[in-house]
Amino acid sequence: MIPSSSTIKPPCLAETEAVVVLRLRQGDEEAFQEVVNQHHGVLIRIAMTYVADREMAKDVVQDTWIAVIESLNCFEGRSSLRTWICGILIHKALDRRAREKRRRTPAAAGYQTLSSRSWDDRTPENLLASRQAVHAMQHAIECLPVSLKSVLILRDRDGVDATQVCRMLNIKTTNMYVRLHRARERVKVAVQAALG
Repeated sequence: MIPSSSTIKPPCLAETEAVVVLRLRQGDEEAFQEVVNQHHGVLIRIAMTYVADREMAKDVVQDTWIAVIESLNCFEGRSSLRTWICGILIHKALDRRAREKRRRTPAAAGYQTLSSRSWDDRTPENLLASRQAVHAMQHAIECLPVSLKSVLILRDRDGVDATQVCRMLNIKTTNMYVRLHRARERVKVAVQAALG
């Protein structure tokens, strides 16, 4: 962790990002905690668009914070601090996803047994169609390019406000809506094709 510094003043509400970066470089733990509090939730949501589950996303975010601490002196201010941190996160998430894909062995195909409760008022045909639709939708989302997948998951699954999504991904509003529309269309076409 960053060593504490008693010579640094507590932050004021109007301090600029340059001052925050300076405080971080000086090892101010309070400044680091503020940056973590401000961005941690967003980073988890972004990581979830790249990796398989929440636990893995937390690991990726932890790796990101370590990398941020270790490479603060490399931050040149050509982008916002948030964008720089998100760039590190995406790099870490893509690395983690690639490692997981290499480690994964093909799963044996098999049929899952339906519980007796699932047969109450639905026919086997409806159950099968529903399961196929869900599977097709999940597969279609997984196969989306990262640029489309990120927007779709943040907007439709996590309910993140459009303005915030644009800020998180560093894109314009029009671009965000175009990506969201394309992602939804691809998933819709995939589900329709799977159901015939």
